[in-house]
Amino acid sequence: MTVDGTWNVTMKSPMGNDTGTLELHTDGTSLTGRLASSQGSLDIAEGTVDGGKVAFSAQVESPMKMTLKFAATVDGDAIRGSMKFGLLGKASFTGRRAESASG
Repeated sequence: MTVDGTWNVTMKSPMGNDTGTLELHTDGTSLTGRLASSQGSLDIAEGTVDGGKVAFSAQVESPMKMTLKFAATVDGDAIRGSMKFGLLGKASFTGRRAESASG
């Protein structure tokens, strides 16, 4: 099972829902990529992959500086996980693999 690709995600937080895309790229057990939403675009850091389990962080500068921490499981074309907003709590996110241009 591969986690590589673009995912259409919905993040469900106490501040409301937000949609975006999550691009994931693996190299062995390392994970890199980018998260884009209405709040902006962030590079992911400290990414790891172990089978269908992924974990990574992203640094937010605005409206306040904090580190977001993500943990998720990929099951086929679905991704489901949680994100932690520093001291502000947790939220969940779900997503589906975006269709490639070739099909």
